Amino acid sequence: MTSEDLREAHERIRGLIHRTPVMTSATLDRESGKGVFLKCENLQRGGAFKFRGACNAILQLTAEERARGVVTHSSGNHAQALALAARLNGIACRVVMPTSAPEVKRQATRGYGAEIIPCEPTLEARLATAARVIAKTGAVMIPPYDDDRIIAGAGTAALELLDEVGELDAILAPVGGGGLISGTALAAQTEARPPRVFGCEPAGADDAYRSFKSGVRVTQATPHTIADGLRTTLGARNFPIIRQYVADIVLVSEEEILGAMQFIWERTKLIIEPSSAVAVAPVLFRTLNLCGQRIGVILSGGNVDVSEYFALMRGKRV
Repeated sequence: MTSEDLREAHERIRGLIHRTPVMTSATLDRESGKGVFLKCENLQRGGAFKFRGACNAILQLTAEERARGVVTHSSGNHAQALALAARLNGIACRVVMPTSAPEVKRQATRGYGAEIIPCEPTLEARLATAARVIAKTGAVMIPPYDDDRIIAGAGTAALELLDEVGELDAILAPVGGGGLISGTALAAQTEARPPRVFGCEPAGADDAYRSFKSGVRVTQATPHTIADGLRTTLGARNFPIIRQYVADIVLVSEEEILGAMQFIWERTKLIIEPSSAVAVAPVLFRTLNLCGQRIGVILSGGNVDVSEYFALMRGKRV
């Protein structure tokens, strides 16, 4: 893949996606010692950057493939994105979702018109269930991250960020399956002086970190993190791009994830999910030696289940 694939993807999907805003926070700049630019994909259609890749994939289907419908496996954000992109294009969508997926994401996916097929919360179960759906229906598989169309679509967020704010020293993005970080790394190469790209990953789901450090892709992992969108293992297509263009992968503790999430909610009034907070934490808590530099952060999504919070508030009413 090349950066030209990202430019073509952006031209293809621009009529469907939101060009999300880039926001700043004087408090975040002061706390971090950096000039920070937040690319707000939490305000994207479907609530996450995933809508970009889903649209790019859907719009490249042939007429025969569109008639067969699409299928994917996802714990939430890609499920919602594909369901919405499919609905907007009149295409049937089936989504294999692990039973551990947040209920708010399950409801949103169903609300966009997708048929949900439950499975056990393992990658093997997700793949096997999706294979059975394909065998039964003939649906076209749209993977959540291990796909060139998905990577190119995801990278358009960073293209917009760089176009709006100009030269950056670094860009941070969360790492799960690797679609966003590999697309972001490719987008960085469009600059005359490419910014360094850092992947950010929960310490409790560190397969990308171990893969990056060892040079061998880790395919078996047992993740334990609140960042449900980052519990997937690194994709085969994504790993070579990451090895070539990503400067480093930084691990973030669960306490740092929650701290960064609370900071963004309180100080910027932006609702982000834990996966987004993973990319904020190294900036806020100065994990990286980037003091005084211009830093871009991809806020990957904002799909949060707040039902428990409001239940608590209702219980406190006098």
